[in-house]
Amino acid sequence: MSRRRAPVSPPVALTIAGSDSGGGAGIQADLKTMEAHGVFGTSVVTAVTAQNTLGVEDSHVLPVSEIEAQYRVVRSDFDLAAVKTGMLATEPVIDLVADRVAATDAPVVVDPVMVAASGDRLLDPDAESAYESLVAAATLVTPNADEAAVLTGVDPTDHETAVEAGERLVEMGADAALVKGGHIVAADDAVIDTLVVDGDDGPTAHTFDHSRIDTDATHGSGCTLSSAIAAHLAHGETLSYAVEAGTTFMERAVRYGLDVGEGPGPVHHLAALREAADRHRTMTDVAEVVEAFVDRDVSRLIPEVGMNVVGATEYAEAVGETAAVEGRITRTLSGAAPNRGVRLGASSHVARFLLAAREFDPDLRFAVNCRFDDATEAATAELDGPVTEYDRDAEPDDASGTMGWGARRAFGAVDADAPTPVAVLDRGAVGKEAIIKVVAETPEELGERVFTLLDAVAE
Repeated sequence: MSRRRAPVSPPVALTIAGSDSGGGAGIQADLKTMEAHGVFGTSVVTAVTAQNTLGVEDSHVLPVSEIEAQYRVVRSDFDLAAVKTGMLATEPVIDLVADRVAATDAPVVVDPVMVAASGDRLLDPDAESAYESLVAAATLVTPNADEAAVLTGVDPTDHETAVEAGERLVEMGADAALVKGGHIVAADDAVIDTLVVDGDDGPTAHTFDHSRIDTDATHGSGCTLSSAIAAHLAHGETLSYAVEAGTTFMERAVRYGLDVGEGPGPVHHLAALREAADRHRTMTDVAEVVEAFVDRDVSRLIPEVGMNVVGATEYAEAVGETAAVEGRITRTLSGAAPNRGVRLGASSHVARFLLAAREFDPDLRFAVNCRFDDATEAATAELDGPVTEYDRDAEPDDASGTMGWGARRAFGAVDADAPTPVAVLDRGAVGKEAIIKVVAETPEELGERVFTLLDAVAE
């Protein structure tokens, strides 16, 4: 018996860029990112590079006629919902691409690739001025600070000069410009991307702030960001939403970068997709831990506020990407029982604590809050790792939340070379119950640590 075909029709986007033999940037990064966003990616290869995580060893620009042929056959067959440009290398290639994209109705994202993350040049110096016509055809142009300086003559070093550079690009004809902040040092070391949009009353500026990730492994970050934005535009999203979603996607891709090769690795183009794929497994892991806690009757360890078991997906960045018991686990006449089932985002306090702890050790995936009294405090000495604590009285008035602040206080006090704490003591405050928070990398490890406490207090 044959099955009926059930085709899907995703939006189609086109990337016009160079090939990266190392797989982290260029065409390879663009197609991975588009696929991760539910967009079918097509390509026009402008150049072939021999490169890896250590740098670019060689580069060969394809004949303009071959580039034009690729564009022609793609354009004749596919209904393009967005176009993205990357490495164009020479003036003739830029002129060709500018002429072709100016004639399309699809939004065009121009990433003016000039230098690789390794420092190797990817654009002929004589071709810099040729970008003016391509910028004029752009829905959005996405230079970093160095590229913006070349294109506009304004060196973006702070918010004001980033806005000025963006306004210059809009004056050149772009509908909008995103001056990326990765190369700009902000006062709080944040990454501030500046979006300048042309409007009826002149250009307006918006900023998108993100925490700076302490890493040199940013290979392919520019390609990935511009492709993510193009993918959102292909889905019909507004430019502002596309940029905000793209920069958020980029922050996760950089934080969970890929440790491959001998040099600084590439960003993780599929990190968000992997996070979503890990949700069911994480919910199952949490449910199994809860079932084990009920079977062993951990009611002796349940605090007055109730206990919750929280699991973070492998690439979790937000509370909604953690699984927990809805309504917590409480003591009953017959032992311990969850109030309801496991769902995403069900915990606030323990989830925020776990997410903050993961800033110090990303391998931490699970946490549980336990009762704090003299017996349980003494029982922590039986755990298989160090125990630390924080004092709520030291919390500053401007802290964004006790759970995040407490985790940063506790884990930040531990030497970077020391083992990660397995439990944190929160001695409470007026109106705030004292709690012991146990953390672990695996659900099995979390269960073993909780049962160690339970066995110790039962003696």
